[in-house]
Amino acid sequence: MLALYRGLSAAAAPLIDALLARRLAAGKEDKARFGERLGRPGLARPAGSLIWVHAASVGESLSVLSLIVRLLEDYPALHVLVTTGTVTSAALMAERLPERAFHQFAPIDRVDCVRSFLGHWHPDLALWVESEFWPNLLTETKKRGTRLVLVNARISPRAFARWRFFSWAIKPMLGSFDLCLAQSETEAARLKALGAMRVASPGNLKFAAEPLPANEPERAKLAALVSARPRWLAASTHPGEEEIVGRVHMTLSRRYDRLLTVIVPRHPGRGRAVAQELRAMGAMVALRSAGENPLPSSSVYIADSMGELGLFYRLCPISFVGGSLIPHGGHNPIEPAQLDSAIVHGPYMQNFRDIAAELSRSNAAVKVMDEAELGQAIGRLLSDDLETGRLAHAARRVAEAKSAVMDQVLSELAPFLLALAGPRHAGA
Repeated sequence: MLALYRGLSAAAAPLIDALLARRLAAGKEDKARFGERLGRPGLARPAGSLIWVHAASVGESLSVLSLIVRLLEDYPALHVLVTTGTVTSAALMAERLPERAFHQFAPIDRVDCVRSFLGHWHPDLALWVESEFWPNLLTETKKRGTRLVLVNARISPRAFARWRFFSWAIKPMLGSFDLCLAQSETEAARLKALGAMRVASPGNLKFAAEPLPANEPERAKLAALVSARPRWLAASTHPGEEEIVGRVHMTLSRRYDRLLTVIVPRHPGRGRAVAQELRAMGAMVALRSAGENPLPSSSVYIADSMGELGLFYRLCPISFVGGSLIPHGGHNPIEPAQLDSAIVHGPYMQNFRDIAAELSRSNAAVKVMDEAELGQAIGRLLSDDLETGRLAHAARRVAEAKSAVMDQVLSELAPFLLALAGPRHAGA
C-alpha cells in the first residue's frame, strides 16, 4: 500500500505543482520561503541534538508551545525545529518561539521533497502533534532511525470511523510511532483500536499552555475607550457565524445602550468582507486592520489582526467561542478560561469534546444550540455581572486543575530525551 501511495504521489506531481501554484497565487504559501515546501532548507542545521516538532497549523503549534519552552529550559543543549503547513502559523511561530527554536514549512509529502528535508535536518527525535499523518514523511523518518512520538494525540469520532474503514492504511502509520500520548482515555482507546502499540493518556496539553499574550499599552488604550460600555466578544468566528452575531447584536442593542460587539474572525483576511456584511445590516463598524479604534459611534469592532486574541479576551468579560454554531468543531475554550472571560459556545465542539464536557460538568460554560439561544445567553450575562464572574471563575478553576498535564507529558518523554540530550540541565 505504501508503494502504491508513493507511486500515486509521484504520478500526481504535476497536479500537486499546479495546486501549490494556485495556493501561492492566493497568498496561502510564502513566496520567499516556497523552497521549504519542496524540502529545500531555509536555514542551516544547528550543531548538536535537534528535536523536530511537526504540527499542522495554528491550533496545534500553539498547543505545544509551552512544551517547547520546557524542553529548552530543561535540556539546554537541545535545539527545536518546528514545522507547520500554513502561512498564519509560520507568522505566529516567528513571534512566539523562544531562543534555540525556529520554524520551517513542512515539506509536501512527496518522497523527493521528504528525503531532501530529512537529509538536511537529521532530527534526533520527532514529536508529531495531534493527528497529522503523512505516509512518506512518517515512513522515511522511521527508516532513518529517528524515534517518533505522537503528542497530544486526537482522533475525532468522524476520523475514527473513516480510519477503521481504512485500517490497512492507518495501522502502519501508527506503527511508526514509538509512543502515542493521547489527550484522553477516549482518544487512547481509539488509537489502540486503530493499531497503535504503545499508548498513554497524560492529558491535553492545551491545559498547560500559557495564557495568550497581549500588548499591555494597547490593552490599556482600548480599555480606556470601551470600559464604560457593555461588551462581548465573538472569537475565532467562521463564515455564517458573523451574520448570526450581527443579528444578535442588532437585537441586544435595543436593550443595552452603547453595546459593543467585538468580532475576531478566525482568518483575519476576511475582516473587510465581514465588515461589509455587518454594515449592510445597519451596524456602525470599526475595522482594526484599517487602523480604526472602537469610537463611541462604533457598535461593532472587527479585530481582524494576527495574534491579538489574548488582548480581546482580556478586554471582554463575555466570550462566544466560534466555530461552534456551525459544524466546524469549535475552538479552544481554555484560552478565555485562563483570562477570566465567561464562556458561551455552540453545539459543535467536537475538536474540544473532553474540555467542553469538563466545563459543562463544572457549570463553567453556557452551551447554546442556535442563534436565539445565543442572544438569550449573552443578554442574561450582560444583565448579571455576578453570574458572568461566577462562570469566568469556574472556568479558570477547571483550567488550573488540569495544568499538571505538562509534568506528566515530560515524564513520558523523559526516556527519549535523556537518550539524546544527557542529564537534565547538562551544560547549564
